[in-house]
Amino acid sequence: MYGDFNFFDIKTSIQENIKAQEKFLKSFESMMDVKENQANQTAREIVFEEDKLKLFHYKKSAAYVSKVPTLIIYALVNTPSMMDIGQEKSFIKKLVDSGLDVYLIEWGFPTQEDKYLTLDDYINIYIDDCVEYIKKENKVDKINLLGVCQGGTFSLMYTALHSDKIKNIVTMVTPVDFSTDDGLLFRWGKYLNPDRMVEAYGVVPGEFMNTGFLTLKPISLMVNKYVDVINDLDEPDHLSNFMTMEKWIFDSPGQAGMAYKDFLNSMYKENKLCKGEMEVAGKKVDLKKITQPVLNLYAEKDNQVPNQATIPMKDLVGSKDYTAKGFPTGHIGMFVSGRSQREVAPTVVEWLKKRSR
Repeated sequence: MYGDFNFFDIKTSIQENIKAQEKFLKSFESMMDVKENQANQTAREIVFEEDKLKLFHYKKSAAYVSKVPTLIIYALVNTPSMMDIGQEKSFIKKLVDSGLDVYLIEWGFPTQEDKYLTLDDYINIYIDDCVEYIKKENKVDKINLLGVCQGGTFSLMYTALHSDKIKNIVTMVTPVDFSTDDGLLFRWGKYLNPDRMVEAYGVVPGEFMNTGFLTLKPISLMVNKYVDVINDLDEPDHLSNFMTMEKWIFDSPGQAGMAYKDFLNSMYKENKLCKGEMEVAGKKVDLKKITQPVLNLYAEKDNQVPNQATIPMKDLVGSKDYTAKGFPTGHIGMFVSGRSQREVAPTVVEWLKKRSR
C-alpha cells in the first residue's frame, strides 16, 4: 500500500518499548534503594549554641593542621549543607583533609519570636560570639573567615567592624556592588517591597522565597535537570546526591523580618555598602578598614551573583594583599563539581596556609 516506505515498524516499536520499560524498572529500583540524604557526612560536633544558631567544629583528619582556625559563614537563605554533599565531592571535607581547622555556622530556622532580629544581631552578636568562642578555645588572637554568597557580605561587614579579630578573609560568590542589572535576581530585587512582606509575615516564609526565586528559572532548566538524572542513573550515588540537592533547594529557612528588610533595602535598593553609606547599630561599615589579605573567588558562569557584583571588591577594600580568581563554573558548581575538588578548594587551602603561619 505504501510502496517501499515503512511508516510503522512494529518490531522496532516493540523493542524500544521493552527497553523503555526496563529503564523505568531500573530507575524505580534505584529510587527505592537511594539514601535519603548525602549531606553533612563529614565528622563534626556542635561546640556552641545561641538561640537558633549552632556552631559546628569538624574533626581534624590531616597530619598537619593550620594553627589559625577558619570559620565558614553561609547565607541566611538555604542551608550550608550543599558544601558537604557526598564524601567524594564534599567541599568541606576537602578543606579538612587538606589541613584546615574548620568551623561552620548554621543559622537555623527562624520562628515568629525572631522577627525583630536585625543585621546588628547577626553580625555584632551571633558572628562575634562565635569568633570569640573560637579564639578562646584555640588560644589565638585572630581567626580566618570564609564567607559564602550573602555570608561573604556579612564577613566583609564583620571584618570592617572588628578588624582586630580577623587574620585573613576569603569570599566566595559574594556580592558587594548591587547596582548591576546583570542577573534576574538583581533586577528583581530593586522592585521588591520588603517592608510590606515583613508587615504581612513577620518572618518571611521559606516557601514564599522558593516560589519567588523559582519563577525566575527558565522551564528548560527545570526539565533538563530531571532528564539528566535519568541519563545518569548508572553513576554511583548520582541519584542520592541529586535528591540531596533537591532537598537543599526547597528546604529554605524563613527570613527574620527586620534583618531581611534592612538587607534588601540597604543593598539591592540603595547599594549602601558599595557607596560607603552602610551603618550597623549606628556604626559606619567602611570596607577600606579591611587591610587583611583578601581572596575573592567567583564563578564566571554565575547566574545568581553576577561577576559585576563581585569583581568591584578590589577597589572597595583597603587590603594591599588582594587576590581575585574566577572559575569557569556556576554558582553551585563552586562547591559540588569536580572542578571544586580539583581547583577551587585547593586554591582556598593553599592561599590560607601561606597566610596562617
